[in-house]
Amino acid sequence: MLKNLFKRAGIPTAFGLATTSAFATAPTTIAELSGSVSFADVGLGILAVAGAALALYVIWKGAKFTLAAVKSA
Repeated sequence: MLKNLFKRAGIPTAFGLATTSAFATAPTTIAELSGSVSFADVGLGILAVAGAALALYVIWKGAKFTLAAVKSA
C-alpha cells in the first residue's frame, strides 16, 4: 500500500536513493574490482576450520588410545 502511494506520488524511497548512490561509486573495470578483493580472510578462515578439525581428530585418537590402554590393563 505504501509502495503504491510512493510510486503514485513520485516520492523516491530510501532504498532507491541508497542503490543509486552505491552504483555511482562502483568500480568501472574488472581490474579495479579484482584489485580491491582480498582473499587473506578467506584463507585464514579455511585454515581455522582445518585446525579445528585436526584438533578434534587428535582428541578423538587420544581418547581411543587412553580407553584401550585402560581396558587392557
